[in-house]
Amino acid sequence: MNQPLWQPSSERVAAANMTAFAQAVAARHGQELRDYARLRAWSVARPADFWPELWRFAGVRASRPWDRVLDDGERMPGARWFEGARLNFAENLLRHRDDRLAMIAWSEGGGRRTLTYAELYDVVAELAAALRADGVGPGDRVAAVMPHIPETIVAMLAATALGAIWSSCSPDFGVQGVLDRFGQIAPKVLITVDGYRYNGKPIDVRPKLAEIAARLPGLRRIVMVPFLDAAADAGPLSGAVLERDYRRTGVALAFAQLPFDHPVYILYSSGTTGVPKAIVHGAGGTLLQHLKELILHTDLKREDRIFYFTTCGWMMWNWLVSALAVGATLVLFDGAPFHPDGNRLFALAAAERISIFGTSAKYIDAVKKAGLEPGRSHDLSALRAILSTGSPLVPESFDFVYRSIKSDVHLASISGGTDIVSCFVLGNPAAPVWRGEIQTRGLGLAVEVWSDDGRPLVGEPGELVCVRPFPSMPVGFWNDPDGSRYRAAYFERFPGVWTHGDRIMLTEHDGLIIYGRSDAVLNPGGVRIGTAEIYRQVEQIPEVLEALAVAQEWQDDVRIVLFVRLSPGATLDEALAQRIRRQIRENCTPRHVPARIVAVADIPRTMNGKIAELAVREQIHGRPIRNVDALANPEALALYRDLPELRS
Repeated sequence: MNQPLWQPSSERVAAANMTAFAQAVAARHGQELRDYARLRAWSVARPADFWPELWRFAGVRASRPWDRVLDDGERMPGARWFEGARLNFAENLLRHRDDRLAMIAWSEGGGRRTLTYAELYDVVAELAAALRADGVGPGDRVAAVMPHIPETIVAMLAATALGAIWSSCSPDFGVQGVLDRFGQIAPKVLITVDGYRYNGKPIDVRPKLAEIAARLPGLRRIVMVPFLDAAADAGPLSGAVLERDYRRTGVALAFAQLPFDHPVYILYSSGTTGVPKAIVHGAGGTLLQHLKELILHTDLKREDRIFYFTTCGWMMWNWLVSALAVGATLVLFDGAPFHPDGNRLFALAAAERISIFGTSAKYIDAVKKAGLEPGRSHDLSALRAILSTGSPLVPESFDFVYRSIKSDVHLASISGGTDIVSCFVLGNPAAPVWRGEIQTRGLGLAVEVWSDDGRPLVGEPGELVCVRPFPSMPVGFWNDPDGSRYRAAYFERFPGVWTHGDRIMLTEHDGLIIYGRSDAVLNPGGVRIGTAEIYRQVEQIPEVLEALAVAQEWQDDVRIVLFVRLSPGATLDEALAQRIRRQIRENCTPRHVPARIVAVADIPRTMNGKIAELAVREQIHGRPIRNVDALANPEALALYRDLPELRS
């Protein structure tokens, strides 16, 4: 394709935060930064200059400045950032205390609530006072099993204001799934709800939470938010106190001033092949990276309303909440995105005049397959940017966005992960969007694509690596005192280099295409094939709603097995199977063509909505799956057991 799908106007480029930042850098450092490529090259080559410039531009608040930006710019892991600085994460998110709306929250049933920045500060102070009275302080863990509602954000801010470490799961996690996470970190306080609503169905979580709480040693307090029923009591959640009764009034909010790398969040790997890794993130690195991505790469401004469809068990929740530091308005939605139909989120975008709309690639694909045209049915005139993550956004979905949602919009496909609580590759609002490509590598991140023998690649797929330290690298893993598990996770393949686990390609536009997770790469006959390449082709066939491909060990090699979930009324007959094979062969290569195609009623997913390729691979081989509770729909795995189609 010789022309981009979208090009920002000169007025938009001139008004972009990215442009203002480049001008500030040029003025202070005498650099000639006429384009983004020069700015990014400078940011990677001069980290000890770039990150302080970002700190100043974003207005990071700290009670004490740093003594040294970076102690060893080449050591990974182990580099230390902004030594001597003292700050508080929550204080930076609560810097605005006026009557502008901080949050607009919608529930599935249509209820709408608002909270101003002044109200947010006051209620955080009240909850922080109660937590402090319960002995919560720096390093203690506060855990939450909560929906995506204002009370969750309030609780996170109250905990981190005191220097406590926040960790959350969504309420759809099973008992073992929660225990596999919180059982590792021994929280002092557990915050939860009476229940939630999804797809029109009320779900009481109190019995489940009672079982979980009983198995968390060291738990001192359970705080419950009546969400499903405003009149709900603790019921079987014995000893829980209602959040509104727990808060303490009349106590000033004092922010604990802590080192730059003091832990702020514990997030978890998906855990579909074992107990999830508890990944500890530092306050300063998380704050800087989020501010960079929100202010520069997303062009977030105070007047914006930003939405991301997420749960509290996904890192995009942590990312979204950091928008409070910019003073923008968060638009929250808790519920099913297709209830009552696929227009639900676009109706919300129109009603609330959302300017930055975030969702998953799978949601965009589902809207396309449903035949919807949100740009015609809704007033999306306020919409300035659409963000997509969770899985690769295929070229056809790029086309759909510009054809059926909005033609003049910044479409930013972004990717990073729980491991860095942020993005490696993402958007640039001052640059063109090319079909099927992520726009750029993040500022200050020395991201490269490497071959199996460690050579940099352009124009062919390889491993996503980062060759220099960056502030949002994890502080470490919980209960990993010598750091061995942490090093094994990211630095074992290429010593001293972060290997992220994505198969990716750098394009001629300096953009990127992701082919899937490296550990799910198919390898028939020794040829490495990314699963996303297959999904892109198969899911263009109208009868196929979604697909999952795995490698089956077969006759001293592996063969590709493709599972397809079909639309209602469709049947996987020989004609459809041949169409699927032809689509893959003609648009990929003969090696991409699956040896077996099997129709299934459901595809297992993680709690974050990602298809669970590794769990299915283990299931078809009859091997144990060690953490089934990490799946949102574990019952789907039974569909893949002892399949006759895979015996010959």
